[in-house]
Amino acid sequence: MTRRPQFSDVPMLPVLVAVVIGILVCFPRDFREAPIPYVSQAADNMRYVRSLLLQRYADAGMRDDAYSMLAAMTLGDKAALSDDVRQLYNTTGASHVLALSGLHLSILYMLLSLLIPNRRWRMASQVVTILAVWAYAFLTGLSPSIVRAATMLTVYSLLAVGYRERNGINVLFFTAFVMLIASPTALYNVGFQMSFLAVGGILLFNPLINELIAPHVQQRHTLLKWTWGLTTVSLSAQIGVAPLIAFYFHRLPTYFLLSNFVVVPLAWTLLIGGMLLMAVPSGLLASLLSAAVSLANTLLDRIASLPLSNITDLHPNALQVVMTYIVIGCIYILATIIIPKQQWQQT
Repeated sequence: MTRRPQFSDVPMLPVLVAVVIGILVCFPRDFREAPIPYVSQAADNMRYVRSLLLQRYADAGMRDDAYSMLAAMTLGDKAALSDDVRQLYNTTGASHVLALSGLHLSILYMLLSLLIPNRRWRMASQVVTILAVWAYAFLTGLSPSIVRAATMLTVYSLLAVGYRERNGINVLFFTAFVMLIASPTALYNVGFQMSFLAVGGILLFNPLINELIAPHVQQRHTLLKWTWGLTTVSLSAQIGVAPLIAFYFHRLPTYFLLSNFVVVPLAWTLLIGGMLLMAVPSGLLASLLSAAVSLANTLLDRIASLPLSNITDLHPNALQVVMTYIVIGCIYILATIIIPKQQWQQT
């Protein structure tokens, strides 16, 4: 019986490389793209809805840093964030939670999967989930990271409905291809670059690092599994974005692992609590969320005050960044191909 072609059989990397080269040649940084009419109109409508939801936060009693953090981490509105808070999260390597990304959409996707019946009406449930994900993406302003996450979740959902094999790297490349075709100058956006490189680092290195502790050991200890999983994901993402952080921000946070153990639970708390607050404004819930933000900021402030919390005064040029990623790629090849082959030959 002939095997039906799978999505993973299509090599997206050469196509994506050709698109990137074409953009670099034909679309300079100062190129002005014409807005897409229907998308712009939908985004404007959602901007009005977002203002109404922000007002509900204020009416519930959210103030100052608690309000600005909740607005940024649930609705993508960072206008109220103070310079001190931005600096604190940048210094500790926790600024990724202030920009809506795959973490926030993954939380939303899991919540929707629990609420929407999936077994009897598989196709309908996936369609509703995808529509909800894209509605949230429009509501939060269609940042490159949120569009990347929404597109990847859409592709994963469609593949799941068709019982197709899912290749994470291929889906990532396909998502980049679609976004660059729709908006070529997104290639020059720092958020676009860091979002894709962070996910690429997770997809490539997380399975390798995670295997350092045997799966059966992790299954026996729930706390160990959660702690080790967050550690490996954080390390993998940092491998993907560290050269870019040094290039754009001229420093590297050294305690990013500690910071993630603070801000990831905070992201869960604020996203779930924010949704409840949108539906039912509650002074008690607002007080609890304010206390969570205050605790997290206090812990991050302690982390920022630790010795050598940042490696500063880094000024790599573009060629050095490219060479660093080539070295990272060689390390990945060494870890996945050469070393296992040598071990097999020795046995």
